Amino acid sequence: MAPREDVRFVSGDDRISAWLYRPAGNGPTPLLVMAHGLGAVRSMRLDAYAERFSAAGYACLVFDYRNFGDSEGRPRQLLDIGMQLADWAAAVAHARTLPGIDHDRIGLWGTSFAGGHVIATAARLPGIAAAVVQCPFTDGIASARTITNPLITARITARAVCDVVAARMGRPPVMVATAGKPGEVALMNAPDAYQGYLRLVPEDAEFPNEVAARIGLKIISYRPGRYTSKITCPILFCVCENDSVAPAVPTLRYAARAPRGEVRMYPEGHFAIYVDEAFERVITDQLAFLDKHLKPANA
Repeated sequence: MAPREDVRFVSGDDRISAWLYRPAGNGPTPLLVMAHGLGAVRSMRLDAYAERFSAAGYACLVFDYRNFGDSEGRPRQLLDIGMQLADWAAAVAHARTLPGIDHDRIGLWGTSFAGGHVIATAARLPGIAAAVVQCPFTDGIASARTITNPLITARITARAVCDVVAARMGRPPVMVATAGKPGEVALMNAPDAYQGYLRLVPEDAEFPNEVAARIGLKIISYRPGRYTSKITCPILFCVCENDSVAPAVPTLRYAARAPRGEVRMYPEGHFAIYVDEAFERVITDQLAFLDKHLKPANA
């Protein structure tokens, strides 16, 4: 296991918990800022990615969003897009204060919903050297259409409205399942969603498979793929051909607009890319991309 230390930094009024991986060797190293997708936390296989990146010479700052995992923030399980984007900006700002890091070679890595956040962050923040997005969420409308049962959509919307009302009255959030089986009321209920999502949870770990339902009113209007044309750094899109959550077709359309975009395709679904042989293939491609754009020419 690659050596890592627990670190914290501030975002808003709360402290963010993160792992800092440092590779062996001397001299300033490139660093990847990393976070997970919809309702997920860093212990759901991001350590597997960071260990491989660290072994290849990259420092990694892997964080949990406010209200999730080991980070502070109330109410728990509140997924707010604006807050999460602010957390990304705070993580990059913290990375630029770390000793032993080449502050001109800071990259972003995000998967699923965080892939969308990386697209938005790379388009907005100056000085990002490279970015990797894996099975990225790029278009809320396209993702909403993956829930084919209109009754399920209506029930999610009803819970979202109740959650907004509860928030205004100072009550605890009304929750909705993050991942569910087909026909269940959940933000992701494709045939591969429930088992695929929970497979990422470490054995014997307690994990709340739910988020505050109000995100159901906002997720459809979040279309970070629209920012790809504004990304000036190299960006790698790792796209799953059979993605049941973040459909490949709109992602490929957005990827084509990135001035320095590169695309790799995988025959897996949204959740299979994290494990087994598919993981080995995607990590190999990501390292090749990072070595090309973040390693010095004489490395």
